[in-house]
Amino acid sequence: MTTWAPIEYTDVAELRGPLIVVQGTRNVGWDEYAMITLESGERRHGLVLDVDRDLAVVQVLEGTGGLRAETTRVTFTGSPLRIPVGAGWQGRVCNGRGRPLDGGPPIFGDDSAPVAGFPMNPTVREPPAEPVITGVSAIDALTTLVRGQKIAVFAESGLPHLELAAQVAAQAHTGGEPFSVIFAAMGLTHGDAGTVRDILERRSSAAELTLLLNLADDPVIERLLTPRIALTVAEHLAFVLRRHVLVVLADMTSYCEALREVSAARGEIPARRAYPGYLYSDLASIYERCGRIRGQPGSITVLPVLSMPAGDITHPVPDLTGYITEGQILLSREVLPYPHIDPLSSLSRMMRAGVGAGRTRPEHLDLAAQIQAGLSRARQAGELADLVGESALSPADRRYLAMAEAFRTRLLAQRPEEARTLEETFERAWQVVSVLPRSELSMLSEEALEAGYKGTS
Repeated sequence: MTTWAPIEYTDVAELRGPLIVVQGTRNVGWDEYAMITLESGERRHGLVLDVDRDLAVVQVLEGTGGLRAETTRVTFTGSPLRIPVGAGWQGRVCNGRGRPLDGGPPIFGDDSAPVAGFPMNPTVREPPAEPVITGVSAIDALTTLVRGQKIAVFAESGLPHLELAAQVAAQAHTGGEPFSVIFAAMGLTHGDAGTVRDILERRSSAAELTLLLNLADDPVIERLLTPRIALTVAEHLAFVLRRHVLVVLADMTSYCEALREVSAARGEIPARRAYPGYLYSDLASIYERCGRIRGQPGSITVLPVLSMPAGDITHPVPDLTGYITEGQILLSREVLPYPHIDPLSSLSRMMRAGVGAGRTRPEHLDLAAQIQAGLSRARQAGELADLVGESALSPADRRYLAMAEAFRTRLLAQRPEEARTLEETFERAWQVVSVLPRSELSMLSEEALEAGYKGTS
């Protein structure tokens, strides 16, 4: 029987940014894990990005600083990068490569899994169903997260999208069923990382959350691994340990910028705004690792969070993300106060499958539709008021403006540390629509109005 033995190569042809080019290689494959040994004996880790005849391009996870081509040795392991998986990840704070930052021991698991992961077989995929309650009223009422869904948060620059992502991660639940959260932070400043750790401290100490922190001054290559490590951990928790898992990925714009930097170092021909032409497929390989498997109780829900450079929703990162995900939650500086969610630009395409009788409330869809319709009418009335003055509006238009103000103050406005129950969210939603005359609420059934309407006419 022939056994494979790793071969150490010393012929490093080039150091290029975070990459090294090794020549004279044989039987090396894409995504293969490599060990890089420096002259001092220090060891670093790498992944094979490309292979061409006897050349192998290796991305060094810790960066190439301090490396000298003539003294560097590279050993290929013959297998992709794997990490331990299991319940040991819960309650831990790690860097973007899964190394502990909380002073605890290295993470061990009952098994290991390749970081690259595998796409879910569509023949066994179950459609998303049942809600994930976030405790944020504007989301739970109007753009409900559904277990197994992928839905993105788009934010204009300068808005607290990171705080909102951490709030959702701290508060989300599935009504008492086994639930875990994995928060993968990418490209954060030290100040932002401290804020995230503070917000998530309680959930982390309860062993319900895994926090992966990739900082802005960490190696750029590590940033490309962080979301994949998060999803690899999530897949084991969901489909082996049978838990519902919410994976928050923030900020995916930092991830894409890291991908662009590595692509430039490889000398690839750029596409839109210098991003690589495979940006869409790369994002899809991350976002599509969610869902439910027929016959198994677990699920993975993915919430990518990304900032839009210059507030441009047509920028390649939000544009391509919007094609892949099943809805978006848009944060706009024109919408006050926190959490700045624009209800008329936000949409959850899977909401219909996750709400209603037996899940949230029987009138949920109709109530959400009524609020959306009222806000749309109020926006038209506001534009008209800017032209002719509010005093020239009809009584009905003024009621719609009052309804929009009630939405802003009673339902939308919420403190970053405030967690609302589903019952409280519906109570506030009914207060909003009850500003309108009952005759205007044509989307709600008489039965629902009898039970929930709080107005006098």
